[in-house]
Amino acid sequence: MSAPWTAKIILAPMSKGSNLPFRRLCTAFGAQATMSEMVFATALAKGSRRDLALMRKHPDEKLFGAQILAAQPDAAVQAALQAQEMGADWVDLNAGCPIREALSKGCGARLLERPQHLRAICAALASSVDIPVTVKLRSGPRANKLNYLETSALAEEAGVSAIALHGRDREQRYTGCADWDVVKRTVDARSIPVIGNGDILTWYEAEDRIKQSGAYGIMIGRGALIKPWLFQELQEGRDLNPTPEERIEIYLRLAAYMLEHFGDDERGCRTAHSFLTWHGDFFCRYRYLPESEYHGQSRQHPLIQTRSDMPSPDEKPLDFVLAVQKSAIHAKIAQMLIDGVKEKSTPAELAAKIGSLKDECAELLKPRQAPDSVPATSEDTP
Repeated sequence: MSAPWTAKIILAPMSKGSNLPFRRLCTAFGAQATMSEMVFATALAKGSRRDLALMRKHPDEKLFGAQILAAQPDAAVQAALQAQEMGADWVDLNAGCPIREALSKGCGARLLERPQHLRAICAALASSVDIPVTVKLRSGPRANKLNYLETSALAEEAGVSAIALHGRDREQRYTGCADWDVVKRTVDARSIPVIGNGDILTWYEAEDRIKQSGAYGIMIGRGALIKPWLFQELQEGRDLNPTPEERIEIYLRLAAYMLEHFGDDERGCRTAHSFLTWHGDFFCRYRYLPESEYHGQSRQHPLIQTRSDMPSPDEKPLDFVLAVQKSAIHAKIAQMLIDGVKEKSTPAELAAKIGSLKDECAELLKPRQAPDSVPATSEDTP
């Protein structure tokens, strides 16, 4: 039986981001394991077709984990059994999600405040399914209550096979720097594999974090959304810098996966367009960060947390357009990608069309002038 800890490079479970077409793309670039978006156990119990669909895996995914959100052991077990029946290789309990919807239902990071209850859910899962059970934790509910050693110990006692640890507390959400010393202390204290998670954008940062923490492997989230080829960099231990035209080819492949998955009818295209626009908000953040120039800086501050410069209209049209952080432009690119798949356009043809958006992008990026000040009248003065 395959187990999640045979993989050391894992695509993290992300709301919307861990859609099946994107997981398939990351698998093609070398992700050794993928995970579903988080699924509410209560929704599965009600037979939600949408949530059941989130646990579908593609044949390309050789090692696939289904992540569930649950506040009670019974609901967790029922959801895990459904995941097992659908072909998941392992099931993961989400005990780290900081969003309000999860917290209000007693799920996700709310479980960090109830360590014994977390243990009960883990124990129920481990004793009820035939596939491995893992748990994803954060360092604690808040900065003054970092209880990761307690929660990880209880999870291990309950019978989980591995732990993924995001080095932020719940209140941090995704701000501030991930603390990999937290991962190290957990690795030192536990006898089961610990996977580290947080702020990985380059292969050399991943290498440093593994050496620093001793983690068995790493889980990649936003870094993969920015550059899906990050998995190939991690596998090969080198920088990749795909040209804008090569990136268009990658995005076109994702669009093709989208239409294959959602359908190429009006409804499927609408869904694909929504996802591609959302992904565009991450793709535009790509900047080449070669190890020779940025390794030292990355050791001082995570590169994913470093603000990048705005693109310059002086750049080549395609370079400029792809770097623009405007959702209106990403929506237009998304439609061009969908049309390109349907029309069987070559990447070069599509690159030319996308590059033609340069003037529109330049106009959007122009600083808006403040209106002329209006002289005060007698009614404005005291």
